[in-house]
Amino acid sequence: MSAAPPTIRQLDRFRDDADSFIHDLDEEYYLHFAGLKETLDVEQVYERYEELTKLETAQSLAGAPTELWRFACEGFLGNLTREHQARVAKAETELEAAVDGDTIPYRMLRVAMSNEPERDRRQRLEETRVRLLDEHLNPVYLEAVQIDREAVRQLDSPNYYELYKRFGFRLDEIADECRELLDETEKLWEREGDKLFRARLGIGLDEARPWDVVRLFRAPELDQLYPNDQMLPALERTLGDLGIDLRGQENVHLDLDVRPSKSPRAFCAPIDVPGRVMLVIQPIGGKDDWEALFHEAGHTEHYAHTDGELLMEARRLGDMAVTEGWAMLMQHLVTDPAWLNRRLDVPRIEELAHDGAVSLLYFVRRYSAKLLYEIEFFQTEDVPAMRGRYAEILGDALKLPVNPESYLDDIDGSFYVTGYLRSWAFEAQLRDFLRSEFGSEWFAKRDAGDLLRELWSLGQGPTADELLRDVTGATLEMASIAERVREGL
Repeated sequence: MSAAPPTIRQLDRFRDDADSFIHDLDEEYYLHFAGLKETLDVEQVYERYEELTKLETAQSLAGAPTELWRFACEGFLGNLTREHQARVAKAETELEAAVDGDTIPYRMLRVAMSNEPERDRRQRLEETRVRLLDEHLNPVYLEAVQIDREAVRQLDSPNYYELYKRFGFRLDEIADECRELLDETEKLWEREGDKLFRARLGIGLDEARPWDVVRLFRAPELDQLYPNDQMLPALERTLGDLGIDLRGQENVHLDLDVRPSKSPRAFCAPIDVPGRVMLVIQPIGGKDDWEALFHEAGHTEHYAHTDGELLMEARRLGDMAVTEGWAMLMQHLVTDPAWLNRRLDVPRIEELAHDGAVSLLYFVRRYSAKLLYEIEFFQTEDVPAMRGRYAEILGDALKLPVNPESYLDDIDGSFYVTGYLRSWAFEAQLRDFLRSEFGSEWFAKRDAGDLLRELWSLGQGPTADELLRDVTGATLEMASIAERVREGL
């Protein structure tokens, strides 16, 4: 591309090439992280689309629609660290941990910890995982960070933080709301978090350590209330009530198989939008699996119902709080009293709703702290010094020690953390609207399903703020999450 503003024809060609590029990347990510392919060959994908990721391309699109410009900038940065992505994936696949005579693949360590009732063994598993992270992965992450920092300056921004403000990310405004949320819910978390740790693990919040957190939320005592053999049927019946035949969706593919090299982090790979959407989870057991399946089903149905005639940026890019919001709407059904009454014949429904509220409180506080950390991280000149700040900022929010070694691998990139935070607010406010319009069992109403399909068809075109305002007339506010938590408690 030339330095002159792009023509309509050039933009259309860029859209077509970008669509193919994302398709190939998502397919590569799917095959590798689903455990179907040992290597993550992103370098070859970037080579096939070299023109998309050139600095000149990013510079020439500065006057284009923001989403295209941002994609070009992210492609430029991603191309420079593609080797590092592959190295990290290779290390995660090949690394193994020897703990108490057992050999455990690196990616299965968290799973093993979550299923381990013995606290001392959980500690050994976590200490081994963190040592491998710091020895083998952090050096690669650190190299990539330094490359990104130099490259961002070529995009006429002093740092990553300022670049994303130019993309329209309201980082400072959201950070202020997060600080208010942390202040407002601090005593609430101290009380409710302490009660949950004591009830489930027999320790107080002040005694809890990182190896206890995964066990806390694994909650094996709830397994009988969330049986694995009812998980997929419950999702199918829920979608069926909304007018969606999951088995009949030829563009949706479920990958629920257990594989040793499969990522423990559930994900949706929208390889073609809306033509081929993959839903992938690594079953651990119990409530975790249910929430993961329903969360990724929210993404899946959103992408599967997106209008295929939309421009590439409306199908593929846009505000990630939108698709995360649809995922949260589905995920939170698993602890919704009205849904539990209808779908699961279980006792202690109010207890499960309370549990869901405490979990939401934990994660909202964690991600609020993550945003504050990332804003500071991307402005600092001394990256290694951020190890301590990471542990300090997140530890203060969670009221328990945090591994400083995770100061690099706990950053998703592209300030995606704001997508999660705003999605929780979007879900809380939209859920209130759905209940007011269709009743507490809105999820069982065909009219509600019609509305959801209509909104899903818009893809990522409107932002979460615009979508919420158009549907409900409300303004997206982080404070709504605290109200949702209190209702659950």
